[in-house]
Amino acid sequence: NRAMLGKVTVIAFHRARPGKEDALREALLSLCDPTRAEQGCINYDLHVSADDPGLLVFHENWVSEEDLDRHLASPHIDAFRLVADDLLAEPPNITLWSAADA
Repeated sequence: NRAMLGKVTVIAFHRARPGKEDALREALLSLCDPTRAEQGCINYDLHVSADDPGLLVFHENWVSEEDLDRHLASPHIDAFRLVADDLLAEPPNITLWSAADA
């Protein structure tokens, strides 16, 4: 059930194909500026694992689920989907969270 009220937190894991670590990092970094300008984006931060340069994770916060849904339908996300199969070892693991003290 994805009916979430209020702020939505996303943790989205991306694993690079071997040899594609730098290309994936650049492709994901290119999403940051346009996404941060979107309505409802509180933060959109990319992190790389200290132990594995091929594992990257977005930590995102959105004002609402509707804002997140708009983001997922945005042109820059669609453009990433076109190159994702070449860069990713597996589909992204996108998980939704809400504050435990909410």
